[in-house]
Amino acid sequence: MKREIIRNFLLPGVLLLASVHRLSAADSSVIDSMEALPRVAGEKVTAELVDGKLGRAVKLRFDDGCQNVYAQTRSRGASEWNTSDGFSFWVKGDGSDHLGGVEFVWNDDYALRYAFAFPINHTDWRKIVVRWRDLTPETANPAALPIDPQHGNAPSKLGAIGFGKWWYWRDYAAHSYTIDDIRLETSLPDNDEDLRPVDLRPAGKPLARVKQKIARKEPVKIVLMGDSLTDVRHWANREQNWPAMLEAKLNAAGVKPTLVNTAIGGTELRQNIVLIPRWSEEHRDADLVIVCFGGNDWSSGMRGPLFEQTCVTAIEAIRRATRGGADVLLCTTCPSAERWDTMAELCAACRAAAKSQHAGLADIDAAFHAAGKTVAERNGLFVSDKTHLAPAGHRLFAETVFSILALP
Repeated sequence: MKREIIRNFLLPGVLLLASVHRLSAADSSVIDSMEALPRVAGEKVTAELVDGKLGRAVKLRFDDGCQNVYAQTRSRGASEWNTSDGFSFWVKGDGSDHLGGVEFVWNDDYALRYAFAFPINHTDWRKIVVRWRDLTPETANPAALPIDPQHGNAPSKLGAIGFGKWWYWRDYAAHSYTIDDIRLETSLPDNDEDLRPVDLRPAGKPLARVKQKIARKEPVKIVLMGDSLTDVRHWANREQNWPAMLEAKLNAAGVKPTLVNTAIGGTELRQNIVLIPRWSEEHRDADLVIVCFGGNDWSSGMRGPLFEQTCVTAIEAIRRATRGGADVLLCTTCPSAERWDTMAELCAACRAAAKSQHAGLADIDAAFHAAGKTVAERNGLFVSDKTHLAPAGHRLFAETVFSILALP
């Protein structure tokens, strides 16, 4: 009680003393005690000090339309980060289905950005643990290696921790959460099913489980991850689109599908790996996750070897998010009329990743090349921009995916 009274009347000085005390009492692992207000960038985010899990904490409020606004801590990466497995923090959510976002810039290079999403659909204190591997690169920059003190970009060169969302999240509704006690984790347990690096590849054939359910005409839940070729909100997809055609084909086969379409036009695979928590908690029981990317990745500079690594990361992340329960179907990058063979190395990367990770493969690239042997046939697969799919292209895409799922 006495401590609270002193805090109320001598707030600035006591906050400083509290931070020093918590850092000195065998707390060398503390990154930020959240006893002081962070820097805020943008008018749509505000911060205030409130009662926390341990002493005081910072409550962040994001207004509607909070794209590219951040609250940033004042502590940067240091040498001791390289000897840690990751970091943790306590969060109290607002009970909403929105996500909180962590953002890092590596080595002061904004082309090397890393992100992590966490749930705020609770109103009690919960500890979030982040391994360095969980920080996902948001760009196609070849220098955006995994955060790894031994074989990647060193954690010690990470900048200050930012809380907020970059442009691709698409969920910028008003929300709030409270953050407390950000600290390094030097020895994360191997017996935590959310943390340990277990092999979740299926024991049988890559798509055996979902194919068996389809063959038995049982209901199936399918999550779609993709860009504008899959996003039904895109202008080229509003009247006809391959997800709806796939759903119709499954219905006609006597199967009742539930399609969860998480695709976002204009995005890349790495960005959608960050957003897996957007759907995984509610749809952890998915039977299949279909992954369709490449066009935007290529335009941003993504090339074969890095795309293969990114596909592997995506497959592993999906399997962790679904506890290994979902089969994964990787689609090769769909060509466009004017980049008919240009992105061949991305397609080869998809094939290699699917093989090494024991995932399913829908060779969209091969199907389009077989159907577009002449210029006229090729152009007929696309709308006027020669990139997005015309009805014929959507049908071919749906038929290719369905044939993979329907074959014994």
